[in-house]
Amino acid sequence: MEFKSTWKRVGLGVVSLASAALLAACGNSSSSSSSSNEINWYTPTEILTLDISKNTDQYSALAIGNSSSNLLRVDENGDPQPDLAKSVEISDDGLTYTATLRDDLKWSDGSDLTADDFVYTWQRIVDPATASEYAYLAVESHLENADKINSGEITDLSQLGVKADGNTITFTLTSPCPQFKYYLAFANFMPQKKSFVEEEGSDYGTTSDDQIYSGPYTVEDWNGSDGSFKLVKNKYYWDADNVKTETVNVQAIKKADTAVQMYKNGELDTANISATSSIYAANKSNEDAVAVQEARLTYMVYNETGSVPSLANTKIRQALNLATDRQGVVEAAIDTGSKPATSLVTPSLAKLTDGTDLSEYVSPGYSYDEDEAATLFKEGLAELGTDSITLTITADSDDAVTKAAVDYIKQSWEDALPGLKIEEKFVTFKQRLEDTKNQNFEVALVSWGGDYPEGSTFYGLFSSTSAYNYGKVSSSEFDEAYNKAITTDALDTDAAADDYKAAEKALYDGAHYNPIYFRSTEWLQNPSIKGLVRNSTGLTVDFTYAYKD
Repeated sequence: MEFKSTWKRVGLGVVSLASAALLAACGNSSSSSSSSNEINWYTPTEILTLDISKNTDQYSALAIGNSSSNLLRVDENGDPQPDLAKSVEISDDGLTYTATLRDDLKWSDGSDLTADDFVYTWQRIVDPATASEYAYLAVESHLENADKINSGEITDLSQLGVKADGNTITFTLTSPCPQFKYYLAFANFMPQKKSFVEEEGSDYGTTSDDQIYSGPYTVEDWNGSDGSFKLVKNKYYWDADNVKTETVNVQAIKKADTAVQMYKNGELDTANISATSSIYAANKSNEDAVAVQEARLTYMVYNETGSVPSLANTKIRQALNLATDRQGVVEAAIDTGSKPATSLVTPSLAKLTDGTDLSEYVSPGYSYDEDEAATLFKEGLAELGTDSITLTITADSDDAVTKAAVDYIKQSWEDALPGLKIEEKFVTFKQRLEDTKNQNFEVALVSWGGDYPEGSTFYGLFSSTSAYNYGKVSSSEFDEAYNKAITTDALDTDAAADDYKAAEKALYDGAHYNPIYFRSTEWLQNPSIKGLVRNSTGLTVDFTYAYKD
């Protein structure tokens, strides 16, 4: 089995610094799981869905990405390798991807998994009736007619540039998309069986029984609202003989200290020690601690729809950015290994051809300047015809780090900006997703993890048409630079980097978002676990070949 590729490396210009790392810690573990055929894991909040087209969060993606497969699967080096496809060939011009499926693929119910199932999943995600928030990826992949179908200009889904012919799937792009190979491993583009989806109707993906699986595991015992489920080995997976773990038990544990204690009691095989400064300080020297690289930014978005008059004022937003002591936030609130953010794109995600980190290259110079912040704030208040304003920060209630960060920002903003009062609103992760998606917020502290190792995974957030543009930022300068990066300059790494630099500057000049910190975490992990792949982008934890030695 080989991965046939004729793509040009210069087209992507990334290295695997941002990608997966096999984590097998050295030393003796205090963890002792009850069975060598089981792994015990957890998430900090419940999963929300098993609907492949509609999922948007990393925790649901953990369930989907381990119970479903795609044409490719990202390996421990961050490189896409054949999974359900035995080969993928890419034309020299980067416009045609031809995937050949393995023989005799099966769904978890034993029925045939075919090329048509891949065509259907791409059609379903771009279909406006699905209302997928990830449809923009298909559109920006330049897959033929994806934009026109998603906008409703074309209603015939068969006009989409993905076709099945026997055991072969052909993707036709109108212009190159260097990250497309990562899409062929991405959870939201995993195959779906049309007859099953249509039979399930509105129940599809709402419980573990309302889904069918193509990956190394199946999901069991999830009722759609509880915090636990099992990943159970799928006997129909093409490489089932090499899947050594029978069951992965996953539960939602919202208190970080509870997870750490359960790890030390042998009830879990992992625990995040970067949830609070105190937990980190107490456990960072544990011989089971391993660093987990993340391409994740925590940042603030401002509601610029006009419903919050003060945030429609550029000087007010600029003042808030200048009054943000990012180093102070990290030191006082989240002293857990994270770093102050300097740009939208995270470090080690991608590089220019001379080795310069993209994050460093695009950084526009975010700084902490109380005096300038106060001056701009006063001018902004005068333009608004008032001497005071009140703003509410919305953030996740099920994250101790988030609470500490918001508390610190509230105090520092109010100290630096006379006339400003900050109120805090903490809601569940699920509710915060709904609130930001529907612009039911004023200022929100949110987090985004990259889906693939290329700059557009972050800059796409602020495209005028993006579902993840929560504040409804509309900047012609940004859109022009971003669109140039993903079209005209898509195959020129350095030219695209210049475009991203211009896009970042447009966001900076307009104070359209406020970067807070680049998240970096350490976890306790049972050192007897081998073969576990932890990715900084896409599927964050891959259990396919994980096992206990």
